[in-house]
Amino acid sequence: MKSSGPPAGHPPRKQSAAARQRRQLALDGARGQVAKGRDFTRQALRDWGWDRTESSEDCLLVVSELLTNANLHAGGCLQLVLTLGDSLRIEVVDGSPAPPRRAPAPRRGIPGGHGLYIVERLSDRWGYEPQGHGKVVWAEIEGARLVSGEAAGS
Repeated sequence: MKSSGPPAGHPPRKQSAAARQRRQLALDGARGQVAKGRDFTRQALRDWGWDRTESSEDCLLVVSELLTNANLHAGGCLQLVLTLGDSLRIEVVDGSPAPPRRAPAPRRGIPGGHGLYIVERLSDRWGYEPQGHGKVVWAEIEGARLVSGEAAGS
């Protein structure tokens, strides 16, 4: 597994199969991928009871940024996958093998180049893994944050 986010030693948390729920949204060729992905995520958070905190808004922003990056830099998103366990794992599958990379220090007040900084700031872990001819860019947000609304370690 390749990681672009937090330092090594922060691998994605594995969940027992019984505790996991998974939802997938096919987006290949769909118009309005970011809006569709946000609506899909909002409904999943509502169904799972994780929709009433500021951290749930963080999830929606992470989804938006990952989908936007897939559209701008990887030819579009093929699929959005949400996996519920002790944490919420957000996966965006695209068709480009190029690893995600943060823009060199984005400039204040100038649009663009902030997406992966936002993902890094709002998620507890993030990274990417090659998959077929493309990759999966993932981010995880601890479930405790989605229940309490507090940042990890608060």
